[in-house]
Amino acid sequence: MLRKLKQLDFAVMLVLLCLMAFSLTSIYSVTAGRPKTDHYSVRMAVYYVIGFAGFLATSLVNYKLLIKYALYVYIFGLMLLLFVLFAGNEYYGARGWLTLPGGLSLQPAELFKLFLVIFLSSLLLRKNRDRSRGLYFWRDVVPMGLLTLVPLMLVMAQNDLGNALCYLLILVGLLWIGGIRYVHALIGFAVAFAAIFGGIQAYIHYHDEAAKLFKSIGREHWIARFDPWLVPDKASRDDSWQTYNAKLAIGSGGLDGKGYMQGTTIQSDGRVPLAFADSIFVQIAEEYGFIGSSALLLLYFILIHRMILIAADCRDRAGPYLITGIITMFIYQIFVNIGAFIGLMPLTGITLPFISYGGTSLVINMVSIGVVMSVRIHGQEEEELLPLQNEPAPATGTGKILRLIRDGFNRN
Repeated sequence: MLRKLKQLDFAVMLVLLCLMAFSLTSIYSVTAGRPKTDHYSVRMAVYYVIGFAGFLATSLVNYKLLIKYALYVYIFGLMLLLFVLFAGNEYYGARGWLTLPGGLSLQPAELFKLFLVIFLSSLLLRKNRDRSRGLYFWRDVVPMGLLTLVPLMLVMAQNDLGNALCYLLILVGLLWIGGIRYVHALIGFAVAFAAIFGGIQAYIHYHDEAAKLFKSIGREHWIARFDPWLVPDKASRDDSWQTYNAKLAIGSGGLDGKGYMQGTTIQSDGRVPLAFADSIFVQIAEEYGFIGSSALLLLYFILIHRMILIAADCRDRAGPYLITGIITMFIYQIFVNIGAFIGLMPLTGITLPFISYGGTSLVINMVSIGVVMSVRIHGQEEEELLPLQNEPAPATGTGKILRLIRDGFNRN
C-alpha cells in the first residue's frame, strides 16, 4: 500500500488542496452570519474529508475491476435513477435527491455520470482492437447511444436538464477517443449544429408558441432559463434577476476584486440566489476579481493537463477511456457553470466542480480523480484481454449479459 501511495500524482493532490481552499473560503464568505447557512463551510470541510478518503480508497483499487463489473454498475445506477424518480425529494424544481441517514442527501444523477463513464469505457474496450477500422455506426455507435439515452431520459424526467446533457457530452467524448469514423463524426456534428442553431432561431422567432409548449408539458422553468439568455427583452424581471445581478457583480470585480467578504452584490441577501452553490463563481469574480478567477481557471487547467499526461502514459486502453470520460465531465461542468453567468449559456443548475457547496457532487468528483490516480498506479500493467466483438463471450457473468445486449442491437 505504501508503494502505491508513493505513486500518487502530488501535483494533482496540491491542486485539490488549492481548490479546497478556494471552496471553503468562498462558501464562508457568502454564508457567515446567516442563520440558515452559516454552518455550510464546516459541512463542506466534512465533505472534503469524506472526499479525500474516497479519493485515496479509489486510488488503491485497480481500475480494471471497475471495467470488469461495469454492467452491474450501470444497472445499479439505473435502479437508483428509477427509484429517485418515484421516491425522491424535490429541490429547486428537480426531483432528484434521496435522503440518507444523518440528514445527508444523495443525488443519483450526479453519481451516474461516473457510472456512465465506466460503462461506456467497458463497451469500447470490448470492441475490435484494430484501431485502424474505427467504430461501426450501427454495430457500435448506435447501441452506445441507446444505452446512454435510457439514463438521459430518466434524468430529464426528473427536470434535471444540466446532468442529462452531461451524459450526452460524455458519450461524444468517448466515441471520439474510441475511434468514431470521421465521416460519422462530421455528420453528427452537422446534425447537432443544425439542431441547436435551428432550435435557438425557432425559440427566438416563435417565442410565444414555444412558451405555450413548455407550459403544456410541465417545463415552465425552461422559459425562465432560456429567456434571459436568448430573448432578454422578453424575460420577466424575476427570470432575469439572477443573471443580471451576476453579470453586474462579475463586471464590478475588476482586476483584483473588491476584497474578501466585501462584494456589495454577492453579500446582499437575495440578489444572487444560491451564492454558496451554483453561483459561487460570482463571489470569486466580484471579491477576487479577474486575477482570482484566472487563478481558479489555471488550477482547472493544471488538473486536466495532469490527467491527460496520465492517460498518455497508460499502457492499456481502459485507462485513457476512463480519463477521457472524466475530463469531458469536468470540462462540461466548468464551461456550463461559468458560461451561464457571463451570458454564454443558459442556467442549468450545474455545480462548479470542487468549489460549489454540495456533498454528492464533491465526493463524486473526488472519487473520479481517484479513478485517474488508479490509472496512474495500475496503468503500467499489461492489458487484460476482454472478449472481442466477434468472439463468443463467457458462458456466465458479465460477458454473457453484455453479449445478449449487443446481439439484441445487432439484429437488423
